[in-house]
Amino acid sequence: MAAANPFVDATCVSALYQDADRIARRTDSLHRAKTAGRPVADVIVDLADRYLDRYRRISLAADVGCGRGSSTRTLAEELDAERILGIDASAAVLAAARQRLGHHGGKRLRWLCADFHHLPLSTAACDLVVAAFCLYHSSEPAAVVSELARCLRPGGVAVLVTKSIDSYRSLDELVASSGLDLDACRRPSLYGSAHSGNLASLAGRSLMVRHVEHEDHRFTFAGHAHVAEYLATNPKYTISASFRRDTSALTDALRAQVPDQAVATTSQVTYVIAQKQEIAS
Repeated sequence: MAAANPFVDATCVSALYQDADRIARRTDSLHRAKTAGRPVADVIVDLADRYLDRYRRISLAADVGCGRGSSTRTLAEELDAERILGIDASAAVLAAARQRLGHHGGKRLRWLCADFHHLPLSTAACDLVVAAFCLYHSSEPAAVVSELARCLRPGGVAVLVTKSIDSYRSLDELVASSGLDLDACRRPSLYGSAHSGNLASLAGRSLMVRHVEHEDHRFTFAGHAHVAEYLATNPKYTISASFRRDTSALTDALRAQVPDQAVATTSQVTYVIAQKQEIAS
């Protein structure tokens, strides 16, 4: 019987993000493997610029589920906004974001530790909200989108980003064929709550969907050592704690069962642009 999805279990999610090092290692291994696909933060800013009112000054932009601050930094660099707010539920991850960005953005940039189901923001406070690669951490992502909509001013824009439900499928197959986790291909997708196939529908319950864009991102891991770095950070698999601590031992376990070679995989990234309707005059 397949285990429950750890990405929608509040206790599991809290444990996953208690240490910012895990997300740093996960991101680094993916970035080194990436062979195709635009930088997500750049696309977010381009889409925000396209759909925001060009003649109105942006008072507040909020990056919800900001993680280590990659998108937040790009917003601070590229977006003409009076204030930018990075929001995440993990105090450890926010601390890492502050350290990475230092004084970047100056007094415009602030950080807030908060649950995206209940944001401590005033109604209609934001001109722009971004929620990238975080909605799938909620078992009720439509409720999160509703909360984002509450925080938007009329005419404000939300940029929502997620992954396809079958992302990194070839890694599931590798883990299963190696015997490390025979159920790897049968386990629920980490992205099953909010994915490329349902994100527009989720957004449309609270906001007016203006644009949907899909892009295939491709990755090639150089070999089992590179794959092991990523697998050790992935909560989907029932890999032993010793393997998660010692990626060289995990590499050896993979090599003992499967020929060591480059591993290619894909993930579709989906962007949904949605807008809060203007109040009729």
